[in-house]
Amino acid sequence: MSRVSARQGRVSTVTLRGHPTWARVPARGRPAVILLHGGMSSSRSLLRTIGPGLGAAFHVGAFDRRGHGRTADTAAPFTYEDMAEETIAFLEFLDRRVHLVGHSDGANVALLVAKSRPDLLKRIVVVGANFHYAGLMPFPLLTPEDPGFAPWAAKYAALSPDGIEHAATVLAKTNEMFRTGPTLTPADLRAIATPTLVMAGDDDVATLAHTATLYESLGEAQLAVVAGTSHALLKERTSECVAIIDRFLRQRLPVRTRSPLRRAVAGHFPGD
Repeated sequence: MSRVSARQGRVSTVTLRGHPTWARVPARGRPAVILLHGGMSSSRSLLRTIGPGLGAAFHVGAFDRRGHGRTADTAAPFTYEDMAEETIAFLEFLDRRVHLVGHSDGANVALLVAKSRPDLLKRIVVVGANFHYAGLMPFPLLTPEDPGFAPWAAKYAALSPDGIEHAATVLAKTNEMFRTGPTLTPADLRAIATPTLVMAGDDDVATLAHTATLYESLGEAQLAVVAGTSHALLKERTSECVAIIDRFLRQRLPVRTRSPLRRAVAGHFPGD
């Protein structure tokens, strides 16, 4: 069960699966876009980058998952499956079908939600996703001994009610999740019917082959690889990314092209 403890349409504390959770609840009156933040991050990142641009056509909402941003942690480990259930609880609280736009871990979570609860969704956008942990490029995970840990811990503590002393615990739980999940297969992806935009940088954390497999395994999907960008493409090419996402969320589907191959349908021929 979920409940509101502050004004709807503004920043609120909602109870998701028994846990107080920071949220921005979208107002009604327009289609809603829910932003799902990445790992070791918070909703602030997406609300400050793509949020304003998407807000021209949509009411934008978000929430900080357990142990992230302004939401306190518990003793439980992090798993993508648990994060998906947390997201489902938020969408059930909203009591309306929405678009999901997820970055990184948030994108992986969006795929899991689309697999299990398509009834809650209109369309999803997955940015920098990896549907299986084996699809990542080799890169070293952050450790408490690395020079980058202290700046990240200070940023974490600036929002977290758990304080800087909990940063190393969150890092350890995040690294374990990266090593073991997600574990979706192409067969799982083929079961997803929600229209999906797959976005990535051309130098993203997932291999391009993995990203192509993600795109080609989904039933109704589009692919956008943004040139000259990394996993931080939403910050590096914010306006371009907003335009791509906005077009996908508002266009008529299924999309029609002049020379369909993967999208070939009966009666649709080149030159129509």
